[in-house]
Amino acid sequence: MVVAIKPPSKADYWKRVASAGDIDRIARLPSAWSTALGEARTRGAREEVRKEGRLLDPTAALARPTPTPGSYSCRMIRLGSADEKAPAFERFKPFFCYVQEDGELLTIIKQTGSQRPAGRLWEDDDPTRLVYLGSLALGEEDGPKAYGEDPKRDMAGVLQRIAPFVWRLVIPWPRGNSRLDVYELTPVAEQPK
Repeated sequence: MVVAIKPPSKADYWKRVASAGDIDRIARLPSAWSTALGEARTRGAREEVRKEGRLLDPTAALARPTPTPGSYSCRMIRLGSADEKAPAFERFKPFFCYVQEDGELLTIIKQTGSQRPAGRLWEDDDPTRLVYLGSLALGEEDGPKAYGEDPKRDMAGVLQRIAPFVWRLVIPWPRGNSRLDVYELTPVAEQPK
């Protein structure tokens, strides 16, 4: 009797690193989109959501999600809120982030600001996304802790290409007050000093 051994899937690799809670967050991404967009639209941001086009379209992901290493102009939109008094749509000013090779993986690092996420990108069985597992550096800290070192700072989500030279990093059910954080990444030729 020959026993066939199933080779590991791409998702098996990131799931070995991710916490059970983060695996669940990523699995519930469609629910995060639905809840966050519903709250933003019903709480007065229907037009702002519409203006963002593909960035806030849950079905906009395209094949070949891997970004090229280099500098990116990034901006974040926060959708939904557990607190009825907090805004359900917030748009933040652009900042710079960097994609670089780290062995066989890519990393994304936000370079400035009081909250600086950084994490690795893992291949997934879904050909329209990479899985992001990262952590958050705060204030004057030199860098973030490694993923898993401080679960309160861990971040998990997916990176998707949504247009030529445009990507989005989607963080479902972040540990803050929002339901969904969406980062838009577009490459820049030169980063200001």
